[in-house]
Amino acid sequence: MTNSVFEEVNLFFDVAADRLGLEEGLRQMLKRPWRELLVQVPIRMDDGTVNVFNGFRVQHNGARGPYKGGVRFHPNADLEEVRALASLMTWKTALAGLPYGGAKGGVQVAPGSLSMDELNRLTRRYTQSIEHLIGPNRDIPAPDLGTNAQTMAWMMDAYGMSNGHSPAIVTGKPVEMGGSLGREAATGRGVSYILAAASEDLKLDPSKTKVVIQGFGNVGFWTAKLTAEMGYIVIGISGVDGGTYNSKGIDIDALGEHQQSTGGVSGFTGGDSISNDELLELECDVLIPAAIDNVITEANASLIRAQLILEAANHPITPVADHILNERKILVLPDILVNAGGVIVSYFEWTQNLQEFRWEEDRVNQELKKTILRAYQEVRDRTRGGLITSRSASFEIGVERVAHVVKLRGFV
Repeated sequence: MTNSVFEEVNLFFDVAADRLGLEEGLRQMLKRPWRELLVQVPIRMDDGTVNVFNGFRVQHNGARGPYKGGVRFHPNADLEEVRALASLMTWKTALAGLPYGGAKGGVQVAPGSLSMDELNRLTRRYTQSIEHLIGPNRDIPAPDLGTNAQTMAWMMDAYGMSNGHSPAIVTGKPVEMGGSLGREAATGRGVSYILAAASEDLKLDPSKTKVVIQGFGNVGFWTAKLTAEMGYIVIGISGVDGGTYNSKGIDIDALGEHQQSTGGVSGFTGGDSISNDELLELECDVLIPAAIDNVITEANASLIRAQLILEAANHPITPVADHILNERKILVLPDILVNAGGVIVSYFEWTQNLQEFRWEEDRVNQELKKTILRAYQEVRDRTRGGLITSRSASFEIGVERVAHVVKLRGFV
């Protein structure tokens, strides 16, 4: 029987809990979400009809601070997926050393099928439905798949209509509304910092290192742009409509302009067309899944031809595939480490809002680099000797920190 995404994430948790020797009661408390909210989100469409969408907010664990996690608008954003992502946020914030817990939200909708006015109404109705669970010191949403700075602006305004001006209620907002400089590029920038550190450890010369990136949304674009600026050769990129391949390196800015004008990667003249499946199996040095979950599975794990995989997406590799990759000696750096740049800079944005003081972008990027590389070094130190993988080390550090605070607070 196929495991759900939440069950798959908990397999990684169980490995960490076993190694840490957690007692059963504490283990169950850390594994299960603390609170789940399911809501109906009815909105009137532009044609006058009413559609009802399913919405969720899952608060997984708040022992270390306010709940923190994105809101995604996607047809597959069901309760199981949102639970899994909330759990990953708990371990991610702990690994990064941020004073947050983990949460996630979602609405089952294809945002591309709605007009801007419909998206505005949907966002406001969803915000009103979860309003009693969120707050600057309670639960702070952020953008995720299918949402962006504009979505956060609507959420902030909807919350503020009954709670007063509260810029710290969401992160990932437009800069003009209290958003942080550097937030848009933060996740991709964090990936580039991890890539540079791993390259140094693996003795990879950027000018000779071929990179393939699956996904060309916000995270994929900034990862591609920043790694190319660092001298890496980005030979393959794919979007939802297909991919492009150029053995000499892709012009990232030109591809970005093409996507902005056409809505996709397909048809780009600066490379050869390639399918998403073919892209994942390209011979390269570094593979970066930066789109959706479960793209590397038991079916294609044996076909991957990279020596290093950076999980810029959330849970892009299934547990069975992860085992196959480990057996093949392919180094996998996990999502809760690699894509933590977004929540790290969200933390900086939150603190700026609370202090009503803006940081310069250079300071944001310097603090991001320091924070994410500290986490990388802690993971690397725990994997020395080859007894555990980077994923196991990352989960172990995160789970250990949350369990410690749970005990200090006297929850168990």
